Order: sequence, then structure tokens, then C-alpha cells
Amino acid sequence: MKVIFLQDVKGSGKKGEVKNVADGYARNMLLPKGLAIEANAKNLSELAGKKASEEHKIDVAKQQAQEIADTINGKTVKAVAKAGTGGRLFGAVTAQNISECIAAQYGCKVDKKKISLKTEIKNFGTYEADIKLYAGISAKVTVEVSES
Repeated sequence: MKVIFLQDVKGSGKKGEVKNVADGYARNMLLPKGLAIEANAKNLSELAGKKASEEHKIDVAKQQAQEIADTINGKTVKAVAKAGTGGRLFGAVTAQNISECIAAQYGCKVDKKKISLKTEIKNFGTYEADIKLYAGISAKVTVEVSES
């Protein structure tokens, strides 16, 4: 019997996979437990629609990541911070601060988790930050920290 797996089943198949399994295994194990559904025309067309939808979402996410990378790659992000004596900052400039500065200066939303700093920013000056927007799509920005 041909079935479409709804969940990963160890030794049998992965989610979304269409496979031929023994009739008894399908009727007594997979179908009653909701691990698979019968592969008829309706279910196969629904599966194809879901796969096309997922691929479209991935394509849109890649395109948005590439647009953001093109906008901010190689640019300088200016961050303003308060400092005490000796040029040391109160606290540090974090990925969250850099994300907010990118949104304000370039109009691009970048998640703070995607920004990686080589060192902590605790003094004035310029620093490099890598932004990994998507698999294979990244950008480098220069962070310039000045006194408020």
C-alpha cells in the first residue's frame, strides 16, 4: 500500500515522503496512529501544494536576505554611546544596539542573533561586524562608535 508519511517513522520513512509499505503495517500501525495517510490522488495533490508553498517561502526569504545584504554590505553603521573617564563606555555596544542602528539608518530589519562581533565593543572606535542573513548570504558592516 502506498502511504504519505505525516511524521518521521524510524526505519520506514521521513515526513512528507511517499513510500510503498506492507498492507498490514499500514492498516494496523501507520494509519490508526496518525503517522501516515493513504496516498490517493487528493492527498498527493495536497502534498504537492504544501511542498510548492514551502519552496516559495524559502525563495522569498532568500530574496529578502539578498536585498538586505545588498543594502548594508560594506556600509558604516554609526552608534552613539555614553562614556566615562578614559574613553570607556558605560556598558557596551551590543548586537541589539547595532540592529537598532541599522534599522534607523538604512531601514532594514536585522535580527540581533544574526549579528556576530569579533570582540566586545567597550571603547570608542571602529569595529567589524559580520551579519549572517541566510545560508550562504552574509554582509559585513563597519560599526563606528562615537560619544554622545
